Amino acid sequence: MVDFENIYMKIREVSPEHHFEFTDSPFWILITTILSQRTKDAVTDEAARKLYNRYHDSYGLEHANPSDIKAIIKYVGFSNVKSGRIIEIARIINHDYGGKVPDTHDELVKLPGTGSKTANIVLTQGFNIPAIAVDTHVFRVSNRIGLVHTKNPDETEEALKAIVPVKYQIEFNPVLVEFGKNICKPVSPRCSICPISGCCDYYIQKTSTGNTKN
Repeated sequence: MVDFENIYMKIREVSPEHHFEFTDSPFWILITTILSQRTKDAVTDEAARKLYNRYHDSYGLEHANPSDIKAIIKYVGFSNVKSGRIIEIARIINHDYGGKVPDTHDELVKLPGTGSKTANIVLTQGFNIPAIAVDTHVFRVSNRIGLVHTKNPDETEEALKAIVPVKYQIEFNPVLVEFGKNICKPVSPRCSICPISGCCDYYIQKTSTGNTKN
């Protein structure tokens, strides 16, 4: 049985959770997360901050000129699709939810481009509601070290819900994202400085075959 508490505490010590840089608004957390799909963090942060500074809230964004949005987020992946999507999200939130982002998973995933990961990030980071957001880092790290053994993000979310105590669920995604970026990298993970290498499935298998290069 996985000793989650022991493993997670060691990860947490070297991976302080990353917060959204400029806002704790559920609306802008939603928009930033939509922009972040297939986009580097630095590009996402710059684009989201420019939108925030210019349009301020969902009402400002709803009435934005689409060409202006495209210009602001032009370096974001799939910017043409996302420019129309975020305006539509603003419109729906204003007209269907009275200008307030819904605070349930079922309602959030009804919004254009909002899957379970995005919904759960909004819940945890925007509303402080426990949930498990599974992005590429969480999926990779959780399976690599042996917390779960799953084939896709949906399976991973369900498996992690069963082992991650509620008290850690709000911070879980940001902590594992930082760990995945800085230590448990997609290519050449830094096993030599990893605090959990002794109980990591990947490292144990690697050392047993004599392949100890990072």
